[in-house]
Amino acid sequence: MRILLTNDDGINAPGLVVAQAIAEQIAGPEGEIWTVAPAFEQSGVGHCISYTHPFMVAKQGERRFAAEGSPADCVLAAVYDVMPERPDLVLSGVNRGNNAAENTLYSGTIGAAMEAALQNIPAIAMSQYFGPGNASLDDPFEAAVAHGAGIVRKLLDQAPWEHGADYRLFYNVNFPPHAAADVKGARVTRQGWRPNTFFGVEPHTAPSGRKFLWIKGGPQHEPTAEGSDAAANLAGYSSITPMRADLTAHDALPKLDAIFE
Repeated sequence: MRILLTNDDGINAPGLVVAQAIAEQIAGPEGEIWTVAPAFEQSGVGHCISYTHPFMVAKQGERRFAAEGSPADCVLAAVYDVMPERPDLVLSGVNRGNNAAENTLYSGTIGAAMEAALQNIPAIAMSQYFGPGNASLDDPFEAAVAHGAGIVRKLLDQAPWEHGADYRLFYNVNFPPHAAADVKGARVTRQGWRPNTFFGVEPHTAPSGRKFLWIKGGPQHEPTAEGSDAAANLAGYSSITPMRADLTAHDALPKLDAIFE
């Protein structure tokens, strides 16, 4: 198996080391693992691509490349320039912090997996929730290390992938904010909504007198509805959420049809 690794935390991020270990278990001794990841952190860029300017790709080692672009750029670079053959699987992450609930919409980790799916390549985004249960561990990615390969293998072997679909499925996996031994299992979930968590801005004045705005997130341990991703994570389960790039609100179509017929 030929696996492409990417992320949004940057090519030197510790979560990419975790993804490498997961990929090695999946690819096997005869497999190939390629890495094309952002040269610098690209958190929060979503599915952005560098449409209006070029970006540089630099080789850092055998099958390892750093791109001065977004995670989605990295997938495009890998598929159309870096790799001699298309990957069989794209693993994006393991992100430092959760990509559950509304975070999903901003995430470059998700953006890379989405781009892979648009290129008709199976893709899984992986993120490690952080919280009191794992923040002080020697390895806060412990849950991902212990349980990542098993979830990826089960998805590859048994989950639907819809090869050739217009907007094919990809998967969003979040590992809970707990030690590996305390993880209760995995749950299939929908994307949740934290009712009191919003992104905003916090103004600061620089020594020069100029005002700058920092983007500021909300509480990450707000409960979400039963059966959704963050609720499962906070209860000690890894969450697995099937996703598509199709943004159509299909449930609203019949009423709109009746209005505009």
